[in-house]
Parts: sequence; structure tokens; C-alpha cells
Amino acid sequence: MPGRDLTVIKLGGSHAFAPHLADWIEAIAALAGRIVVVPGGGPFADAVRNAQTKMGFNDGAAHHMALLAMEQYGCALASGRKQLSLADSRTAIDRALTTNQAPVWLPTRMVLASEIPASWDVTSDSLAAWLSREIGARRLLLVKHGDVGSAIVRAPELVARGIVDAAFPRFLQAGRIPAFILGPADHATMTEIISGKSTGTRIEAG
Repeated sequence: MPGRDLTVIKLGGSHAFAPHLADWIEAIAALAGRIVVVPGGGPFADAVRNAQTKMGFNDGAAHHMALLAMEQYGCALASGRKQLSLADSRTAIDRALTTNQAPVWLPTRMVLASEIPASWDVTSDSLAAWLSREIGARRLLLVKHGDVGSAIVRAPELVARGIVDAAFPRFLQAGRIPAFILGPADHATMTEIISGKSTGTRIEAG
């Protein structure tokens, strides 16, 4: 995959029930073969958080369950869409891209085999940054709610505002990959960023 003009897009689970989700899926499908989707956890991860509070299981179990929550959302995103395919390894991701599909990442297998800490400080935002480095992506896009209101935003500021997880600045810095943040209606901007026609809102690591 190194050398390929590849984009990783993290599509938050908070968009799961929103009407604009269909527009994002359509825009992603149009870029099949050039884009990898990292699903958020959304309502599925919220169920894990709630269960941990009530049952008291440890963060290792919660980490594993949250990864499976991402996979649940990923299965929903890919369901019935021939341009999207599920992928749980670098080999599967590469195979999907080679056949002009948009792989939807199932993170459990790769993440549990890594040294990524089992903590709620590391969510799908940081995992998307990690995957971007692992597969040699050229850029990372985070789809969030609302407008950050500037052309450049610092990752620590996004942490302070509760927009990304606490570990994201560290993962972004380690990956040294250009990252951008998009709002719920910015699916057209995604296409422009990938084609080089727009810079969007850039995220600086520090």
C-alpha cells in the first residue's frame, strides 16, 4: 500500500442515525479504491460504557468490547453496499482496494495484536491515526459534528473541547500524516481535499 494515494476517513458513530449518513456513504462509495473507512463506536460504544458502569468490568474488557462496537457500526455501514467491504487486516484492506472497493476496517484483530493501551483515552479517533500510519495513508479525515470555525486547529484544543479523544494528539504526532476535520455536511469537501482542490480545516498535532 505505500505509494498509493490513500485516504483514511473516520466516520463517527454519532452520525449513525442522522439523515446525512447516506450522503457520506454515497461519497465514500464514489471514491472506492482510494479510501479506507474507520467506523466510530457511537451508540454501540455507549452501550459498553453504560454496561461497564453498571457491571464493573475492567478496562481491558471494555477496550475489547469497544472495538467490537466499532465493528458493529462498520457492519451496518457496509451492509448491502457492494462498493464497501469489511476488512480486518492489512491484507484484507489491500485486497479490497485492489478490487476498487472501500474497505471498512474491523479493528479488533489488528489492535489487540498491537501495543495500543486499553483505555477510554484511545478511541476510534486515535485508532484512525494509528491505522493511517500502518497502511501508509496520505491523509486522515475526521467527520465530526459542527464547525470548528477556523482553517487550522490544534489537536490539544480539540481534546479540550471534547471533539477528539485524549490520546489523539500523540497518535497524530507519531503518524506525521496530514489530518483534517470535516462537519456533517462536508462530504463534497472530502472529495475536494482528496483531489487537491480544497485544504479544508487542517489539524495540527501540537
